[in-house]
Amino acid sequence: MKIWFRTLLLGVALTGFGLTGCSSTPSPVAPVIEDFDPQGYLGTWYEIIRLPHSFEEGLEQVSAEYRQNADGSLEVTNRGYHTADGEWQTAIGHAEPVAPAMYKVTFFWPFAGGYYISRLDTDADGNYLHAVITSDSHDYFWLLSRQPQVPDNLIDEVLEQAESWGYKKSRMILVDHPAD
Repeated sequence: MKIWFRTLLLGVALTGFGLTGCSSTPSPVAPVIEDFDPQGYLGTWYEIIRLPHSFEEGLEQVSAEYRQNADGSLEVTNRGYHTADGEWQTAIGHAEPVAPAMYKVTFFWPFAGGYYISRLDTDADGNYLHAVITSDSHDYFWLLSRQPQVPDNLIDEVLEQAESWGYKKSRMILVDHPAD
C-alpha cells in the first residue's frame, strides 16, 4: 500500500511539471541544439544536477532510461532512491517529439511539459556523454550523464552556462551517486 500511495503522490506531483510545461507551441527558455539523433540518446542516463521539485524531493541515485517506440516517441523510466524511506521509486513517462531535440513529456496524463536538449556533449566517436535539459520555464533544469560521476570542471561549466540562460545556480542540487 505504501509503495502504491507513493507512486500516486509522485504522479500527482508530476502534474505540477505539466501545469507550467509546454503549450502547443514550444517556448524554450534556453537554446536548443540543432543536430540530434534520437537513437544515440537511448539507454541509461544519470541525473547529476537538478533544480528542486516536489516529485524528486528526497531522491538520490536518480537515473532515466530511454527506449524508442515504433512511432518515434520515447518511453522514459525514471528511478531514484528515496533516502528517508529507504525505498526505490519509479515513474514511467512518454515523450512525443515536437521538433529535433524537443519533446513533450507526460508522466500523468493529460499534463505535459517541455523537454528540450540545450546541450549535448559527445566523445571522439560521436557517442552522447552529457546532456543539459531545459523546459518552458526556469523551474526545470537537469544535467544528465552516461556515467554517475562527472568531473568538477564540467559541473562548474554547466552551472555557469545555466546562469547565462537565466537559471539561479544557487538553487541547483547535486545528486548523490555513491562511487562504485
